[in-house]
Amino acid sequence: MFPFGPVPALLHAHQWTGILTASFNGDTLIRFGATYSYLVQEGQWWRLVTGAFVHVTILHILLNMWCLWNLGLFGEPLLGKRGLVAVYLLTGTAGMMLSFAWAIFRFQPTLVAGASGAVFGIAGILIILLSNRNLPVPWDELRSLRRQVIFFAAINLVLGLGPDILASGAASQLSALHINPNNLPRIDNSAHLGGFLSGLALGIPLFPRMTAGRATYRRRQRITFAAATLLICLIGYALTKLV
Repeated sequence: MFPFGPVPALLHAHQWTGILTASFNGDTLIRFGATYSYLVQEGQWWRLVTGAFVHVTILHILLNMWCLWNLGLFGEPLLGKRGLVAVYLLTGTAGMMLSFAWAIFRFQPTLVAGASGAVFGIAGILIILLSNRNLPVPWDELRSLRRQVIFFAAINLVLGLGPDILASGAASQLSALHINPNNLPRIDNSAHLGGFLSGLALGIPLFPRMTAGRATYRRRQRITFAAATLLICLIGYALTKLV
C-alpha cells in the first residue's frame, strides 16, 4: 500500500500517463492493419480501409472514440446508423488515400493509423447538413451546433499544423498519426484533409433531399454512397498504377 499524498499521486499519474501514451511499435501496427504505404504499393490495398481502425496508443483510440461519440450524437439522427457507418468507412478511406498519395509524391514511405480521418469526415458532412434551415429544429440551435462542429474541426486542423513538439506530444493523440523514419508519431494532416473534404463532398448531394421524405432521402443516401464507393475504388486503382 502506498501512502496517500501529493507525491504518490503524481507518481501514479506519471505512470498512467506513460501507459496511455506508450506507442505500439511499427511491426505491431502493420500486423494489425495500419496503412503502410510500401505494402499498399505492393498490392495490400485493404490497408487503406483498415488503417482507420488501428491506433498508435491507448490514449489515441480513447480520444478518437470520444470524438466519434460526440459527433455521432449529431450525425446519427441526420444520417441513420447505417449512413453514419458508411460515412465513417468512406471518409476514413478517403483520408488514408490522400495520405498514401502524399507519401508517393514525396517518395517517403509512411505508416499511418487512426480514426481521425473519419472523424474529420463526419465533421465535414455535419457542417453541410446542419446548414439546412428546413430541418424541424430551431435555426438558432442548428447554427449553434454547426459552429461547435466548425470549431472542433478548425482547432484540430490548427493543432496539426503546429510545431513538431506538438505533433509528438499530447495533441497528436486526437489525430491520425504517421510514423516517420525516426519512429516518432506525428500528426498526418493529409489524412485529416482527405477525410474532411470527402465529408463535405458527401453532404452536398444529400442536403437538398433531407426534408423530401424518409424514402427519398434514404434513396439519395444509397446512390451517393454507392457513387462515392465507386469513385474511391477508381482513384485507388489509379494510384496503384502510378507506382
